Amino acid sequence: MRAIAAVRGDGAATADQIRGALRDVSGVRAWLASSEAALTSALASQVSFPERDVADCTRGSLNDAIKTKARSDTLDRSSALADALDRADITAGHVDEVTKTISSLDNDDQRAELIGRVDGGLLDVATAATVAEWRRRLAMEAKAIRRDDGVARLERQRRATRVRTWTDGEGMVCLSGRFDPITGRRIVAQLDTTTQALFAEATPDTCPTDPIEKQRHLQGLALARLVCGDAPAGSSGRPEYVVVVDSSESDGAGGPAIDWGLPVEVPYRVVADMAGDGDVHAVVVRNGVVIHAPGELDLGRTTRLAGPAQRRALRALYRGCAIPGCSVRYDRCKLHHVRWWRHGGRTDLANLVPVRLSHESIALNSHAESVPERRHHPWSAASSCWLPTLNAVGRHSCDSLPCALTTTRRCTMPTGFSRSVRIAS
Repeated sequence: MRAIAAVRGDGAATADQIRGALRDVSGVRAWLASSEAALTSALASQVSFPERDVADCTRGSLNDAIKTKARSDTLDRSSALADALDRADITAGHVDEVTKTISSLDNDDQRAELIGRVDGGLLDVATAATVAEWRRRLAMEAKAIRRDDGVARLERQRRATRVRTWTDGEGMVCLSGRFDPITGRRIVAQLDTTTQALFAEATPDTCPTDPIEKQRHLQGLALARLVCGDAPAGSSGRPEYVVVVDSSESDGAGGPAIDWGLPVEVPYRVVADMAGDGDVHAVVVRNGVVIHAPGELDLGRTTRLAGPAQRRALRALYRGCAIPGCSVRYDRCKLHHVRWWRHGGRTDLANLVPVRLSHESIALNSHAESVPERRHHPWSAASSCWLPTLNAVGRHSCDSLPCALTTTRRCTMPTGFSRSVRIAS
């Protein structure tokens, strides 16, 4: 603590000293989280509702206390996890991801197996991984553990479908709903399609100026039109699935990693049924390089708006917003020109990045006209005879790629973005 205080009070501290102090802060925070969890566990053995006492003693909310209690329960399950947090080898965030994964499993046997994997060596991954990387690894472990491929969980989710309505204090009618992943995906697809059909060219005068509130307002209007049967003709809302096949990563079962772009886990056998009701487009990547992306990827100056093929290819390159640190998923972003359209920017894949609505001002204000030149060399069907063939569970039928597709060109991202776009030549 003295070392942290010394650096904090030193106006001439170097960047390395400040980084070291921040690492010390992280260590103290981990020890405090471990201590809080241990004290909460001790309190739970003496009182029936420890969350209330925790909230009162820490002057926090009851929700924060509930989260602390859940963390302490997880640490009680795994002594190795508790020791690692006490040593500051991991953070409270790593423990919370284990808690979330435990709650997503279907029964006590599966939860015990996950804890066994954590104690049996998986914890070493957490000590070297960020919280986001740890979350993805736990998702893979959970998928491998589920004996029934998640079908039982999906059935429970379907039984838990609910909608409620009420009138708030301002006289506004409010709606809230919970749907299983399949139904929810279809509803969202229909809503997004209708919103685009109604407001692609112009928006009503009632729109708020805040970009997030504006989008919510437009979706509210679209929902009203849908429910009242007043949606524009042709807005069928057929779901579209962009399947990203990463041949450089394993799915844990001998095949390539498959990402269906779904924000939730869905059993493979259900995914196969979903694919029959929607439009499926495969984009193949290897080591961050787009090997195959169907459609026209460079539109030049013919249009300002990105085309469907470009959106699908960018979906393979970006999990979400391109602004570093932003976790908003890709389908909630808008595509922006790195070199502005009004400054001669082209609607080419190498000049487009997904940006969260609330970050539009960052995208517009952080790039001057002197943006580095970016090059893009699209994949050509004539340059190779190899194409992936997806089966019902998304695995491709070829294990090797022609060396003609391994040559890459790097498009340098301007300062402020987190990765570079690499397209196979």
